[in-house]
Amino acid sequence: MPHVWPTVVHMLDDAARRAPQHTALVCGAEQFNYRQYAACVAGLAAELRQAGLGAGERVVVFMANSPDVAIAIFGVQAAGAQVVPMNSAYTASELKQVLENADARGIIYDEAASAVVNEVASGFALRYCIGSGPGAQRLVRWAGQPELADALPLPSPSEPAILQYTGGTTGVPKGVSLLHAAVSANISQREALVPTRAGQERVLAITPLFHSYSMAMGLYLAVYARSTLVILPRYRPDTVLEAIARERITLMLGSPTIFTGLMGFEGFAQADLNSLRLCASGSAALPEETLRRWEAATGCAVCEGYGQTEAGPVIAFNPLNGVRKSGTVGVPAPETEVQIVDVHDGDKVLPQGEVGEIRVRGPQLMTGYYGRPQETADALRGGWLYTGDIGQLDEEGYLTICDRKKEMAIVSGYNVYPREVEEALFRHPGVREAAVIGVPDDYRGEVLVAHVVADAGVTQETLAGFLAERLVKYKWPSVIHLVDSLPRTGVGKIDKKVLRAMAGKG
Repeated sequence: MPHVWPTVVHMLDDAARRAPQHTALVCGAEQFNYRQYAACVAGLAAELRQAGLGAGERVVVFMANSPDVAIAIFGVQAAGAQVVPMNSAYTASELKQVLENADARGIIYDEAASAVVNEVASGFALRYCIGSGPGAQRLVRWAGQPELADALPLPSPSEPAILQYTGGTTGVPKGVSLLHAAVSANISQREALVPTRAGQERVLAITPLFHSYSMAMGLYLAVYARSTLVILPRYRPDTVLEAIARERITLMLGSPTIFTGLMGFEGFAQADLNSLRLCASGSAALPEETLRRWEAATGCAVCEGYGQTEAGPVIAFNPLNGVRKSGTVGVPAPETEVQIVDVHDGDKVLPQGEVGEIRVRGPQLMTGYYGRPQETADALRGGWLYTGDIGQLDEEGYLTICDRKKEMAIVSGYNVYPREVEEALFRHPGVREAAVIGVPDDYRGEVLVAHVVADAGVTQETLAGFLAERLVKYKWPSVIHLVDSLPRTGVGKIDKKVLRAMAGKG
C-alpha cells in the first residue's frame, strides 16, 4: 500500500516542507502556497488551544466552500480536537438537532450563517465568525506569517479526527467517529486504486467540502499529492466548465448530478476539457449510460467508487490502471475485506454471484456512532461494518450495488432519510398522515415524493412553504401528492412498496 501518514496534519506538514512554494489552494482570485496554508492552520490551531479546545474536544465547522473552510478543518485537527463538519445550509432546527448530540464547545462559521448560529449557539466556549464584516475575521490572515508553518502542531494517530454526521433511520442524524489512523489509512487505500502524481494534479472541488466524499477525494487527496485544490464556492455548469479550462484541471470530483448537468448545459460541446485526465464519481450510483456519454464526449476516464461515511469513506473503486467495469463500483481497497452475507441475520457468507448485504472490515472503519451505543452495536458486529447496502461480487472480485436495505434516498449526493421529512410534515397542524419515498431521477440520482393525507384547505404550496422553513433544500420533496388515504399492509402499516410501484408506473 502507498505510504500511510500518521495523521492528515503530518501530511500537510510534509507538503509544506517539501513543496513550500507550490500552490496549494485556489479560490477565485485568492491563491495560497503550502507554506502559507500550513501557517494559517498553525495560527488557528494555536488560538483554539488557547481557548481550551484541544485534545478531547469537538469543534463544529459550519461553512460553505472557501479557502477558510479548508484551513478550519485542518486547524481543528492540528489543535488535537475533533472536527465536526456540518452543512452550512442547515436551518436552526437541523443544526440544533446535531449539536445536542455532538457536545461541541466551539464553532467556526460563515458570517452569512450568523442568524442561524445565534439561535442555537449558547454553551459554546468559542464562537469564531468568518467574514469581512464587524466582529468577523478571515482564517487566511496568517498567510503573511509563513514562519508559523515551522511550528505546526501534530496530533496523535490514536486521537479522534472527524465526527461526521449522517442520516439515521429514525430521522435523527448519527455522528460517525473516525480516528486519525483510520482517515490516513483510507487516503492511502484510495491512492492505491486511484493514484495521483506528486506535484502535478490540479483538483477541482465542486461539491461542498463538509461532505465526506469531498474531504476524502478533494481536500485530503490534494495535500497527499502535494498538488493544487481549486475550490468553487458553488456549483454552476458555466463556472465549472470555465474553471476546468482556466485552471487546467486534471482531476474532477463528480457525481451523477454533476455529470448530467454539465452535459445538458448548452456550452458543454464547446468547452475546453483537454486538461482532464480523470474524473471520480461517488456519493450516488452512476448510471452506465451517463458514464458512457461522458467518456465518449470528453475522452476522460471516470472511476466510479463506493463508500460510506462509516468506512472512512472509501470501500472500493474501479482502478485507474486496471480493468474498469461499467456497472460496478470496482474492487475493494487494499487491506479491506468485503463479504456478501444473508440479509436476515448477517451470519451466513454467500457464494460468489449471489445477492445479499455488504459487510466490510478494514483499518478505515469508524469507532462507532458518538453517544449511540445501540446503533453502534447494530452496525459493528464482530469487527465487521454492516453497510445496509445490497450487492454482489463477481468472479474477479468486482462489487456491484444492487439496492439499499435501508430506506435512505440519495438526493444529489446527500443522504436523506424519508422519516425526517415525514416528521417535519407531521408538525403541520393540518397533516394527518404522511409517507415519503425516494424515486429514481436521471439528474439528481433520486428525488423525494411525499404522499399526504391532510385536512381541507391544506394545499401543496402550503406544505412546500412549511417544509422550506424547516429543512435544507435537498430534503424538500419534488412532488407532494394530496391523497384521501395511504395504502396499508395486512398488519396496518403504510405500504411503501405500493407507493414505489405507483411511482414507477407514473
